[in-house]
Amino acid sequence: MKNLFILCFLTLAPAAFAQQVLPNKYGLAVVSDTLQYQALVKLDPEQELVRVTDIPIDVRYATDSNFTHSVLYPYPAVYVRRPVYEELKRLQRFLAPMGMSLKIYDGYRPYRVTEKMWEVVPDERYAADPRKGSGHNRGAAVDVTLIYTKTGKELEMPSAYDEFSEKAHHSYENVTFEAGENRHLLYSLMTAYGFVPLQSEWWHYALKGASKFPLMDIPFEHLR
Repeated sequence: MKNLFILCFLTLAPAAFAQQVLPNKYGLAVVSDTLQYQALVKLDPEQELVRVTDIPIDVRYATDSNFTHSVLYPYPAVYVRRPVYEELKRLQRFLAPMGMSLKIYDGYRPYRVTEKMWEVVPDERYAADPRKGSGHNRGAAVDVTLIYTKTGKELEMPSAYDEFSEKAHHSYENVTFEAGENRHLLYSLMTAYGFVPLQSEWWHYALKGASKFPLMDIPFEHLR
């Protein structure tokens, strides 16, 4: 019966598909069944969460070295929707002749992880409210920085990654010249390739039109 229920979704447009998912306690449609996710991908290949394999990553949420001081992901990996990955790879090719590269801290984030983060930092400037969900839950947002390809060294930015203070804001002005230039460079590059910044975090960007992707709570282990 469950499989029949899932298969009927294949006749729906992706937006209608998401509306058929039973709402959670906040009234949000969150895809948490792997069969539902697989059916959605069959309907629209752009909905696939693909693993980043050719851009450097630094997934601190797979360790306890993050602001929650707990391990949130079972292994270090970054997954994003297919169109997000295509744009990131285009940007990576542009950066290569300059001796620079993107480095990704985070991409798709299962909804359950957002709930845990909100318990630690219930502040919408720096964490997503589970009553709304986030671009990360949609697989359409990334946390990124720039590095030098040869050394892997990060370009100086106004704050550390996941530093939840005004230093992380795009509007923060009390920065070194180099940090300000690097923040602006990252901003210029990401926006040129179709990403929208979060004003309170210099590292967070979401692909334009991210809302077309449904909120997800599929575990990493089911995406391998």
